[in-house]
Amino acid sequence: MKDIRKKAFETKAVHAGIEKNEHGAVVPPIYQTSTFKFRDVQHGANLFSGTEEGYIYTRMRNPTVEAMENAVAVLEGGAHALGCGSGMAAIHTVFAAHLNAGDHVVCSESVYGPTVTLLNTVMKRFGVESTFVDSSDTEAVRHAMRENTKIVYIETPGNPTLVISDLAEISRITKEHDALCVVDNTFMGPAMQRPFEFGADIVVHSLTKSLNGHADVVGGIIVVREEEMYPHIRKTLNQIGGVIDPFNSFLVHRGLKTLALRVHRASENALAIAQFLEHHPQVAWVRYPGLPSHPQYEIGRRQMTGHGSMISFELRGGIEAGKTVMNNVHLCQLAVSLGGVESLIQHPASMTHAGMGKQQREQAAITDGLVRLSVGIEQIDEIIADIDHALGMCQAL
Repeated sequence: MKDIRKKAFETKAVHAGIEKNEHGAVVPPIYQTSTFKFRDVQHGANLFSGTEEGYIYTRMRNPTVEAMENAVAVLEGGAHALGCGSGMAAIHTVFAAHLNAGDHVVCSESVYGPTVTLLNTVMKRFGVESTFVDSSDTEAVRHAMRENTKIVYIETPGNPTLVISDLAEISRITKEHDALCVVDNTFMGPAMQRPFEFGADIVVHSLTKSLNGHADVVGGIIVVREEEMYPHIRKTLNQIGGVIDPFNSFLVHRGLKTLALRVHRASENALAIAQFLEHHPQVAWVRYPGLPSHPQYEIGRRQMTGHGSMISFELRGGIEAGKTVMNNVHLCQLAVSLGGVESLIQHPASMTHAGMGKQQREQAAITDGLVRLSVGIEQIDEIIADIDHALGMCQAL
């Protein structure tokens, strides 16, 4: 479709990445092949030298993967995208492509737990230093910058506390220091937040979450703002080998078609649940971007077009109350991950963020009693009734 980037988001979600194919298929075919046949020796030589466009080996390029990559790039407003085998493969590839021994990273302290572990173990072993800050405080980000800072890595809203960081201001700080602003946009997705519009250089996602939306794929993606950034990251990804396969790419591309519908329904549900929780006697506090009580509510309104499906809340009674709630829900499923059509509930201190260690968790306001809820698209009254029942079990504590 001509000028797909100029269409409304809902239209782009349905049509982006779909090009002409030899049989006129409405849905791009799955090229489930490891390698591609050359017409002759010269054709193969041309492909390897880069003088001719085409496909050699699926680790390097594959038409099904490219269709999905192109679709995500359009939705994020980026120049190019690179599909990866997981969200962590995407994050690792970005770090590997841009960091050398002696370089420094400034990272949100409220961030996906394995990102912290990667920086504190693998990247540290290779001589990369990291400083974790409350990125909702732009002055803390500015103060953490050094001459050798190469990447400022922001997750907003933060996982799992849902603090919101000012993307425009942080992007300005990174440019002042000739560093890259890398944003994990998994929690919001391009339907509700597009970091390139606020100056980000690279956006990463776990495709496992809302972009696919059906809890049946593990994948990640890197989206670059500028065309010239793509070749170096592509070479790094090819060498590391953390690519996504054609079938999972096909599933993600299929999931993208309903992205706008799914995330807006989940966001509507989440707002109603957050309002319910905010007035429940068993709940100490609630963090949700759509509540005026959120500390960065106004920043969220400036840079997001919706509120998302993620809620964090603290129960009166701490960790035991949290366990009681999670052990007594029936519709909400006790599982990690997020952004799917089903509602999922989990306990970060003992699950997704256990690897951070208690001291670093507490510094990031990830308390022992914190509960994270990913709201799905089920009927809202039934979700609330399920949570209300579980909260009622805390009264006996």
